[in-house]
Amino acid sequence: MAIAKAERLMNLALCLLGTRRPLTKRELRASIEAYLEVGGGPGRAGSEDAFNRMFERDKDDLRELGLVIETVENLEGEIAYQARRDSNRLPPVALDAEEAAALTLAAKVWQQARLAGAASGALQKLRAAGMPLADAGADDPYAGHSALEPRIPVREAAFEPLMLACRDRRPVTFAYRKSNAARPETRHVEPWTLECWRGHWYLAGHDRDRGAERVFRLSRITGPVRSRAGAYTAEVPDHVTVRETVERWAGEIATATARIRLRQGAGYPLRARATEVRDAGDGWDELEIPYGHGLDAWLVEFGPDVVVLEPAELRADVVDRLRAVAKG
Repeated sequence: MAIAKAERLMNLALCLLGTRRPLTKRELRASIEAYLEVGGGPGRAGSEDAFNRMFERDKDDLRELGLVIETVENLEGEIAYQARRDSNRLPPVALDAEEAAALTLAAKVWQQARLAGAASGALQKLRAAGMPLADAGADDPYAGHSALEPRIPVREAAFEPLMLACRDRRPVTFAYRKSNAARPETRHVEPWTLECWRGHWYLAGHDRDRGAERVFRLSRITGPVRSRAGAYTAEVPDHVTVRETVERWAGEIATATARIRLRQGAGYPLRARATEVRDAGDGWDELEIPYGHGLDAWLVEFGPDVVVLEPAELRADVVDRLRAVAKG
């Protein structure tokens, strides 16, 4: 949602909630600066029609957001509007111990994104309302949850604009460098959802240039993410299997076993997946790891610390990818 529209809707909601009596469109227009500027201001040709269209859209948007707006006729016979506080008051929030623990953990996830402040503020309001969110006592069966401190790192500059684009259903463009490419290329994407997997953030969406679903690793996005106007051209699926797609392309769904050499003291994610590790001497270990589609792209990220021994096709794929990067 554009900042100007969000501010206009907020001002309209505050006027409707704060008035002691219903307000007419004329009174609302005089109270909200953004409405005065529509069509050049009152008295200008066409400005009244433009204001009426904008006001009706804004009123519908607020109702879609859940605001109960009443329409009445005042003593002069004019249509007036009001959002009574008793009609728009949320019911008391009640959480059991498990729900409170889960909410606290969820709020602690965001440590680096702009959402951290909002999450902290929400917890403070719930504590003030008497919710059991503070550190639990020793006799609380859910006290152990307070020791959990999950953190999802958000270092990529692309995270926040993509998160907003997913929320608002806005197409985006960005420069993306594949692991086997020397240079980035521009992608035109309709973003669906973001997911963190093995410490990296991924975006799932519809790639307009390829006409198909694609998954993008945020750390490979170079430069700014730019939003584009217009509606989506592809239907957003009800369930987006980002994790399954990433696992498939990262070789998690294994069909065979690969044998590699790994420099000692390096490649801990590979060691965690290894089914067997042997000391190969001279500062190297020999590992057997599950082999599936996309493993070559993952191995390339470890550069000179990894040497593929077999199978031959995996070794050839890794060599090709490294040569492509070297040419850049």
